[in-house]
Amino acid sequence: MTPRRDRSRDVLSQLMGTPVHRKYFETLRRILGSSGVISIREERFFLALAIAIGVLAGFAVVLFRVAISMTRVWMLGGSMHPGWPRVVLAPMVTGLVVGIIAVRYFPRVRGTGVNQTKAALYLYDGHVGPENAVAKFALSALAIGSGHSLGPEDPALQIGAGLASYVGEWLKLSKERLRMMAPVGAAAGLAAAFNAPMTAVLFVIEEVIGRWSAGVLGAVVLAAVSSVVAERWMLGSEPLFRVPLYRLNHPAELLVYAALGLAAGLLSVLFVKCIRYLRPILRRQPPRVQMLQPAAAGFLIGLLAMRVPQVMGSGYEWMDLAMHDRFAWQILGLMVLAKFVATMLSFASSTPGGLFAPVLFMGAMLGGTAGSLEQLLFPAVNVPVGAYALVGMGALFAGILRAPMTSVFMVLEISGNYAMILPVMICNSLAYFISRSLQPMPLFDLLCQQDGLNLPSIEEEDERERALLHVEDAMHPTLGRALLGDETIASARGIAASAAPENNFLVSLGEGRWSVLSRETLEDPAHPEQEPVRSLVKARVPRLYQDQPLEIALRFMRERPLLPVVHRGNLDLLMGVVSTEDILRTYRRAGLTEPEMNDAGN
Repeated sequence: MTPRRDRSRDVLSQLMGTPVHRKYFETLRRILGSSGVISIREERFFLALAIAIGVLAGFAVVLFRVAISMTRVWMLGGSMHPGWPRVVLAPMVTGLVVGIIAVRYFPRVRGTGVNQTKAALYLYDGHVGPENAVAKFALSALAIGSGHSLGPEDPALQIGAGLASYVGEWLKLSKERLRMMAPVGAAAGLAAAFNAPMTAVLFVIEEVIGRWSAGVLGAVVLAAVSSVVAERWMLGSEPLFRVPLYRLNHPAELLVYAALGLAAGLLSVLFVKCIRYLRPILRRQPPRVQMLQPAAAGFLIGLLAMRVPQVMGSGYEWMDLAMHDRFAWQILGLMVLAKFVATMLSFASSTPGGLFAPVLFMGAMLGGTAGSLEQLLFPAVNVPVGAYALVGMGALFAGILRAPMTSVFMVLEISGNYAMILPVMICNSLAYFISRSLQPMPLFDLLCQQDGLNLPSIEEEDERERALLHVEDAMHPTLGRALLGDETIASARGIAASAAPENNFLVSLGEGRWSVLSRETLEDPAHPEQEPVRSLVKARVPRLYQDQPLEIALRFMRERPLLPVVHRGNLDLLMGVVSTEDILRTYRRAGLTEPEMNDAGN
């Protein structure tokens, strides 16, 4: 049976057409990467490839957004208030079709697509599969367009990752580069869907890669920017929202923003805990029942939409109206509760679609509610409701998705107004702190755990770094000074005699270079006493710094008896020494077992 990635290459070969074209493409592919490593220019090629991936992903996401709009018009009509029976039948029937196809044929396209992309990076060597990207495109467009309470951003992320993965496999990139294609494509897809390149870059780093990686940052940025350029070329440069102007006039406004952050944090905890309880119950059902779950969710959403039509789809048009104070606070509060229930139904049933838009919708309505109440109770403050709606979007994003950096830059990028920075940081920080305190596990980590996956996260990375042992924990001071490369052997023997217990000595060769000399070699009478010590040195050794992780020291030790720990500002200034015994003693003191020590040194 032909592997998936081989089948995809065969399809491409068939599309090449004539033997002349096939020969041309094979020659190009062999030049670019048949060996798996693209010669000494691989880094430049990878950055250029990231730009091309961004452009392709931008076009693909534009088609995706058009497909969602066409599906909505076809199923629900052109009105913002679709009537019976469309409002009930459209999400229910579409949910049935989507559920059967997703459960039976494409299980990896269920849900948001963020964890699937992350799994491709860490579990499948960057392989997403073109069939999964195509299925995600079609099923998500059907689900969102028919009225399920989901958004296009997260699916666009997986679509971009699938496109990048396919291109990387066709070019036969090295395994390391192929792994990085998934986050590069993910950033491109998300940036085009959200029309915000910096937001996409930060989210991919925080949630998909799970750590700050300088090696892939340039490619991710280039892909995100080029995809937005392509998207704006086709759809125009209009921002996602028409944000009203805002200026901080009175410090009392910050108290209202703090209250909004508190409310957003509590709502975030409630949302994640409901997902934690409901989703496993639905996932434990037999496949034939899981196929019906999106249809049941669609039916309930349709019934809810007969009273609150704003809950259907992504709801961006309603967010824009809320920013311009078009709803009373009672309607805004009702929309928060209705969207909460509708999103819970769609997401827990694993209907293909994203969480970005529903989270932003709930945040905007929650912020609008706070702003309307503030105008009612404190009319003298006179802050636009749109400012609270925008800050509420970022706060709920920070609380539910636990991407604090992304949430801050998202609000600034959408608004283009840096006067928002103080209320945004206060509100987002409070929401994030409350969410992290009351719900220790982030949402995407929780989803991974429910799916039986163990993938790294940036919060987990932070915890590891706080508990990490460093070189300074294991180093000890030297007995006497280090030997100098230019001093005589006779002088060095005198220093060695005063450090009787030591059998190995560090030698400073100048300009930050160090070596190690054994007592046996130093005291060998065959070496003339007037010769310099550097004549006895055979090889240099790596130098360490106090703040480096201890596992780096263990990796550098190998057969070396000890290593120098130097000052970062003066590489010839010796701060201490580290030996293998020092490292093992420190690990034992910290309670690590022998297998864990071996893992640290690998």
